[in-house]
Amino acid sequence: MNVRITLATTRRILSQLRHDHRTVGLLIGVPSLLMILLRYVIDNEIAFDRFGPMLLGIFPFIVMFIVTSVGTLRERTGGTLERLMTTPLGKLDLLLGYALAFGLLALVQVAVVATISMTWLGLDLAGPVWVLLLVAVLDALLGMALGLFASAFARTEFQAVQFMPAFVLPQALLCGIVVPHDQMATWLQWISNALPLTYAVEAMQQLAGNTDITVTLLRDTVVIAGSTILALTLGAATLRRRTP
Repeated sequence: MNVRITLATTRRILSQLRHDHRTVGLLIGVPSLLMILLRYVIDNEIAFDRFGPMLLGIFPFIVMFIVTSVGTLRERTGGTLERLMTTPLGKLDLLLGYALAFGLLALVQVAVVATISMTWLGLDLAGPVWVLLLVAVLDALLGMALGLFASAFARTEFQAVQFMPAFVLPQALLCGIVVPHDQMATWLQWISNALPLTYAVEAMQQLAGNTDITVTLLRDTVVIAGSTILALTLGAATLRRRTP
């Protein structure tokens, strides 16, 4: 790993995104619009206070997964990744560069959505706001890491988007939003316990209902961070210069 090369990769990705207004709008604008829509669809402060924090953890995960999987595949099919890999750039430099770039974007994304939710929309959060930002950014990095991993198995951008049902929807169904975790069948609880998004949702539930940092919240944060590192490791192992 070379810190200078990693930071140069981060700058390159941020520079590309700066000129891609549609992607920036997707990253920042869409989650905010979804939270506004949710607030007026529910039209109940108690219910919004319950579901709002959980969705603050899910939205960054989903959006980053889509953007990263498609963006990485585009660099591979366009030959950009192949040219970069002929330079001293290593796989770890590339992956960490992506992580830093999208981590910064995730911080902006979550800050905007959280500000709108807690001011205009009236979301009541019991826990510290900085912990909310930390967990949401970790969720976004997890989505980015899984997006990098999923892109290795796709040959077209359409296929990359199709991987979303396989990587995201099962986690969304089993994470505890649709049905509480303790009300699921035992075998579904086992599967849910193996999915990282479950811990992201549980961490947000802890923030919504507790003023202090609980042991469960700390455990969930560690699990999310560990899952992100594991996904980045798998992404590095499956990273190819180009799509055959």
